[in-house]
Amino acid sequence: MSQMCGIGPFVTIPLMVAAFGGPQAVIGWIAGAVLALVDGLVWAELGAALPGSGGSYRYLREAFQHRSGRLMPFLFVWTAMLFIPLIMSTGVVGFVQYLGYLLPGMTQGQSDLVGLALVVVVTLLLWRRVESVARITTVMWAVMIVSVAAVILACYTHFTPSRAFSWPAHAIQLTHGQFWIGFAAGLTIGIYDYLGYNTAAYLGAEVKDPGRVMPRAIVYSIVGIMGIYLLLQIGVLGVIDWHEMLDPGSTASQSVASAVLERTWGRGAADVVTVLILITAFASVFTGLLGGSRVPYDAARDGVFFRAYGRLHAKHRFPVLGLLTMGAVTAVGFYVGRHVSTSAAHPPLTVLIDLLTTVMVLVQALAQIVALTVLRRRRPELERPYRMWLYPAPSILAAVGWLVIYGYADRNSPGFHPIEWSLAWVAAGCGAFLLWAKFERTWPFGPKEFADGPDLSDQPDQPDQPELTL
Repeated sequence: MSQMCGIGPFVTIPLMVAAFGGPQAVIGWIAGAVLALVDGLVWAELGAALPGSGGSYRYLREAFQHRSGRLMPFLFVWTAMLFIPLIMSTGVVGFVQYLGYLLPGMTQGQSDLVGLALVVVVTLLLWRRVESVARITTVMWAVMIVSVAAVILACYTHFTPSRAFSWPAHAIQLTHGQFWIGFAAGLTIGIYDYLGYNTAAYLGAEVKDPGRVMPRAIVYSIVGIMGIYLLLQIGVLGVIDWHEMLDPGSTASQSVASAVLERTWGRGAADVVTVLILITAFASVFTGLLGGSRVPYDAARDGVFFRAYGRLHAKHRFPVLGLLTMGAVTAVGFYVGRHVSTSAAHPPLTVLIDLLTTVMVLVQALAQIVALTVLRRRRPELERPYRMWLYPAPSILAAVGWLVIYGYADRNSPGFHPIEWSLAWVAAGCGAFLLWAKFERTWPFGPKEFADGPDLSDQPDQPDQPELTL
């Protein structure tokens, strides 16, 4: 839950209202929770069956190694090195937006410098041995809870039901194409806000009884966060007229939580909560880059990515290249996102969210759903302490949800071509894999190596062979 709820809801409530065109935006939070739940069950089964470290690249390696060697785990790490820092870029954008409430005289150039400086400061803070991650996460969770609780309490002490529940005429027209465009945009924003429900799966090697703990961690966290988001969205709509959130120059659009506190408890309370939100945004970028820098490191150490990413700092023992790469992409994502979008209809956050989700869909979301079915067929003997409820219905529903997000991405960000960019990035990853595979002399330029032993699918009568470790 700490990973799921950072700066996200404080900056995406106006985006959700804009996507649906009114207070019916609550549909987006519910739809995002449903997609997170069914996709979370995919993570739950894979994580319980393969509870080691590595998460997605481990599942993809196990499922697809007999067909394509190490291609799929390599592509996952390749795409993760783009979508993880893009997620952090949205945190930097949120930080700058809320800082603008405290310093309304900031120019765009000054805001850009602040955002880039934030990335540099976080990178420098991580340029050392980090021994207190648990305390940092706990502090971030406590600050976030205080911020959310303050905003929710302020909303419902000055709540106007007619403002929150007066939906415009024809708010839901299932036969109208424009509704589904808005629904897809809201679903994209919603799943972005729920991202993090898979954190337990990445910690599988350190979770006791993963077959029992992992499904509960995923389901309970999603349901809990959905409750928080619905309280926030409905509460904000009961204080602020939703039309104000559509004005890109208004406080309600740029820093909606500050606007709520100012109207209910006064400017002083708004300033205090804004500072707490800034701390939350900073902490989310800090912990995100901390974890993100370890993804290419773990993959390189497991032999599925460039060796240079598997090297640690000689003194402080952190992955140098992973941290520098993630920090650089975060800075570029923030700066480009701020300047590539000048349209009020498509603010920087919307563009960044569309880009990062489309990059995620192909190699992580959809490929992992396929991996679940492949492993059920190829490795029926694999111990599965948790099996997906109502299989394969949740897998199919998750695939449909991700395809809706992907299929509508270009229409929700016209002129920015997120689908084409995602395909280009995956194609570049395939090229990078071929260069890496040639250097490493692995498939397709050498023999395949299997994490679960040689492929005996075509030779069922041969005796078992020793396990090969990557």
